[in-house]
Amino acid sequence: MLIPGGSHADHRGTIRYVNEFDFAGVRRFYAITHPDTGIVRAWQGHRLETKYFFVTSGTFVVSWVEIDDWERPSAELPVSMTILTADQSGILVVAPGHANGFRALEADSTMVVFTDRTLEETKNDDYRWDPGYFAGAGMLLG
Repeated sequence: MLIPGGSHADHRGTIRYVNEFDFAGVRRFYAITHPDTGIVRAWQGHRLETKYFFVTSGTFVVSWVEIDDWERPSAELPVSMTILTADQSGILVVAPGHANGFRALEADSTMVVFTDRTLEETKNDDYRWDPGYFAGAGMLLG
């Protein structure tokens, strides 16, 4: 789900906003910068954790897949994907039960990730697969 935002520019500068985003339940956040477009971070999944992705500079392709079996998910699961850019404010919500992956489409792109779990809680809810594991990962892999 994408929570849309917007921006306003005048002689003082530009304000980007996502007024519909509710920080209730957010426990932590971190920022990720990809120095080039060849880096793929995928696949990381969580049964219980919600992640919220917001691009602060550049552009990312973000993919997610609903996991059917946490020990041996089908490699043929449908992969959803969207392009997030700093030019269009919005927050992508990846719900619990999904794995996600992403890649910068512009060098030095930065994305802030908010989450509803502490680092300790996440460590007990962390599943990973290789970037090419899901057959529908096409654009994510470049």
